[in-house]
Amino acid sequence: MPLITSIVNWLNFKRVTQIDLMRKYPDQIQEECFIQLIDKAVNTEWGKMHGFDSIRSIADFQNQTPVRDYGDFEPFIERIRLGEQNVLWPDEIKWFAKSSGTTSHKSKFIPVSKDALEKCHFRGGKDVLAIYANNYPDSKIFSGKGLTLGGSHKVDNFNNQSYYGDLSAILIENLPFWTEFIRTPSQEIALLDKWEEKLDKITRETIKENVTSIAGVPSWKLVMIKYILDYTNKKNLLEVWPNLELFVHGGVSFTPYRDQFKKLIPSENMHYLETYNASEGFFAIQDDSSRDDMLLMLDYGIFYEFIPVEDLQKDNPKAITIGQVETGKNYAILITTNSGLWRYLIGDTVVFSSTYPHRIKISGRTKHFINVFGEEVIVDNAEKAIKIACEKTNAQIIDYTVGPVFMTDNTKGKHEWIVEFAVNPSGMEEFIYYLDSALMSINSDYEAKRYKNITLDKPLIRAVDQGTFYKWMQKRGKLGGQNKVPRLFNTRKYLDDLIKIIDT
Repeated sequence: MPLITSIVNWLNFKRVTQIDLMRKYPDQIQEECFIQLIDKAVNTEWGKMHGFDSIRSIADFQNQTPVRDYGDFEPFIERIRLGEQNVLWPDEIKWFAKSSGTTSHKSKFIPVSKDALEKCHFRGGKDVLAIYANNYPDSKIFSGKGLTLGGSHKVDNFNNQSYYGDLSAILIENLPFWTEFIRTPSQEIALLDKWEEKLDKITRETIKENVTSIAGVPSWKLVMIKYILDYTNKKNLLEVWPNLELFVHGGVSFTPYRDQFKKLIPSENMHYLETYNASEGFFAIQDDSSRDDMLLMLDYGIFYEFIPVEDLQKDNPKAITIGQVETGKNYAILITTNSGLWRYLIGDTVVFSSTYPHRIKISGRTKHFINVFGEEVIVDNAEKAIKIACEKTNAQIIDYTVGPVFMTDNTKGKHEWIVEFAVNPSGMEEFIYYLDSALMSINSDYEAKRYKNITLDKPLIRAVDQGTFYKWMQKRGKLGGQNKVPRLFNTRKYLDDLIKIIDT
């Protein structure tokens, strides 16, 4: 193992030098990335449609290629899934990452090219370790194995030409063979689609290993840790893996989980590192543990543009590049990727906490949402589910707002709905059942988290007297036609504020 550590550290040194150059020269690196993307896709159907052969500058690209969302790309993606190639990207694309949907789609199917796998997703994973090892040169992380908890969907065959599944499953399916020596569990177990079976087999296999790092979404990881402790009858995770030193997390905010992890892994030598990655790409890595932001990775084959959030509703909002952003402003992200997404509005918003180097904090979504447990419920999902539940129980609603109930040592997470009814439902338990069922049918990520109550419990409905929301809006100085009740929020800010009104 010392030999492996020496080789890895040498390779990491070379990469850390490249990352330092990226910190200093972000404009030049992004311009080079832009040129490479245009040159490679010039003869694709998309490239011909948008005159890529005549593009000489970023301004030309912005003028000739409109801002798009998933709905705009969906017809092209469906054709690729059915076997057509050279549509959005010149290389063969047969992998599609299934993620939560949009207003009109239960699920999105994001194309994942070979370039994206190797130059973006896998490079991001390697950079996490390079940055960590550079920050902690005495680390013994490479003396053991990394445990990654993948998603709940296996890779499925769409037809003879394409496959889809969770991004984590696609990455595991395409990892080089040698990674089996440095990661756990085995590929066979990692790709199981039955959660209970996977959890049991992961536990049985990994408790025998020298696990030095773990990675995954905090909410799912807590479920796994508690299962392992129950299985082994241990008090904390260091009694199972005494050399554990790193948790790489992402997907949801770590804030509500931090204290629970510190209790389950009681060590001053345990480190936590945040990443920002999605089906569409690997975007940022926390490069300094003393900070709460992340370094935007600019050499992964993704060209970034940013639109001030207040300009999103304009007919033709102006997008700026990395050299033009300002700290403290809220931006929606546009990405052009090496999988053939062109000026794609991903839906996330970020704030730059510094420039040169360019570090970001995820500030939210372009629309209200809840994503505390990886469920990614958007307002449209909630509205549709409310409508169905009301129809089934003859109820009518005046107003509502939704927020999270965070996990504790003994309880699962859930969503709390504060609802003001004009007509009460025929039965509250019925209403909860139909609301929950509708959300599962509409949103595949919510459905996965609700599976057998493993991560997310059924919703909690708190019915309030008529006039409650009026009093709340009045107290906040928000009465009037332009002010709206916030429907979904990722913290308990609005719930707790409303509860004070209810309790008085």
